Amino acid sequence: MYFSFKSFKPYVHSSSFVHPLAAITGCVRIGKNVYVGPFAALRGDFGEIVIEDGCNIQEHCMVHMFPGITVHLEENVHVGHGAIIHGARIGRNTLVGMNSVIMDDCEIGEECIVGAMSFIKERSNFGRRSLIVGNPAKKVKDVSDEMILWKTKGTELYQQLAQDCLEHLKVTEPLREMPADWKIPNGEFKSWRHRD
Repeated sequence: MYFSFKSFKPYVHSSSFVHPLAAITGCVRIGKNVYVGPFAALRGDFGEIVIEDGCNIQEHCMVHMFPGITVHLEENVHVGHGAIIHGARIGRNTLVGMNSVIMDDCEIGEECIVGAMSFIKERSNFGRRSLIVGNPAKKVKDVSDEMILWKTKGTELYQQLAQDCLEHLKVTEPLREMPADWKIPNGEFKSWRHRD
C-alpha cells in the first residue's frame, strides 16, 4: 500500500515490484528493477528514503530514520528478511543479513556482507568489502571474490523475481484437492552449501 504524508508522495519506477502487503509512506524513491516484499515498511515521514536500481527489501524489513536524515541504499543492495535499517547509508552491492539491525548515521561500504542477526551500533563506519558480524558488529575479515559472486547471483534472483511478480503474481483461492501433477519451483541458483 502507498500512503502520502503531508506533501510527500512515494515514487516507484514502473519496472519495480512492491508487494500489495508492503507499506510505502511519504518521501520514498524506488528505482528500477527493485523488489519489496510483503510486510516491509518504508516510512519516509521524518526524512527521505532512496532505494537505487536493483535493490531488494525482503519480508518484514523496516526502513526509517530520525528527522532530517536520508536513508540511502545504493545500487543492488540486498536486504534479508526482517532486517532494520535506521538512518544509514548502505554501499553498492552489499548484503544485509536476515534480522540485522543497522542504526543511525552508519556508513557501510560497497560489496560488504553483514551477517544475519548482526547489530551495527550508531555512527559505525565499515569500508569496502568488509565481512561484518556480531553484537556489537565488527569486521572479521575481507569479503572474497567468491562471496561477492554468490551475493551478486542472489541479488539477480530478486531482480528477476520483481519482473516475474509484475507478470505472474495474482490473488487466488487455494486448491481444495491435491492435483496428481503437483509441481514445485526449481531454479539454477546454488548456495555456498550446494555448489559444484
